[in-house]
Amino acid sequence: MSSHQETDSSRPVDDVSLTDFQAKIRAMYYEKDVQRGVDGTFMWLMEEVGELASALREGSMEELSGEFADVLAWLATIANVAGIDLGQAVRKKYGDGCPGCGRLVCVCPMDEKP
Repeated sequence: MSSHQETDSSRPVDDVSLTDFQAKIRAMYYEKDVQRGVDGTFMWLMEEVGELASALREGSMEELSGEFADVLAWLATIANVAGIDLGQAVRKKYGDGCPGCGRLVCVCPMDEKP
């Protein structure tokens, strides 16, 4: 049997929600993060985005996976410092579909940012 047991929502049991992930990052790092502040935390996020860019160009799948996780962790970190609930923010902006056209499958022109 796979370690990824399926649930009714077809999401693996060991998958983590964005809200749960942000809470886990907060529990692990919040005290350090608030001392660093938004500006210092943003710089770490940008460093990780740069590492992700490098991995996208020439990294292995394992390296890509790690860099995506790092970017998400630093995004959660800066959201914690700024007092933003990522789960709520995503639901509010994308919960009903594309913020540009309002459809679940975006039909915005390719030259426009939805």
